[in-house]
Amino acid sequence: MSSSAHVIKTRLPSPPPSAEVLLAVIHAAVDSLKAKDVTEINVRGRTSVCDYMVIVSGTSTRHVKSIADEVVRQAKQLDCQPLGVEGEREAEWVLVDLGDVVVHVMLPRVREFYALERLWTVGDQPPGEWPEAAGDESR
Repeated sequence: MSSSAHVIKTRLPSPPPSAEVLLAVIHAAVDSLKAKDVTEINVRGRTSVCDYMVIVSGTSTRHVKSIADEVVRQAKQLDCQPLGVEGEREAEWVLVDLGDVVVHVMLPRVREFYALERLWTVGDQPPGEWPEAAGDESR
């Protein structure tokens, strides 16, 4: 009365890619679709949400959505599922959360309005480094 045992084969989850590997893949993805004004900001020690933010601009809503889709596609090839993708419907600002790296793909006018670079780099630059500040001194 012996029955054969069922063998269940499972694959152990692979460790997520490092932030540096993710950054390299993200830069390749956004470069392949000719994203504009690519900026990488190290936010370690400033937030517990992520280690890096990558901010890029697209020329149209279709371009913004295509860039975000390519970032997601490339991340999935690394076996890295995005934790979330927000803003795809309007495609003026699409946020791709990859855990250690958050990617913001924005239209230029939206990027200028929210000024994320300025928000996350306050205190990094000596006074007068920002163009607005330099313009104020000449008045």
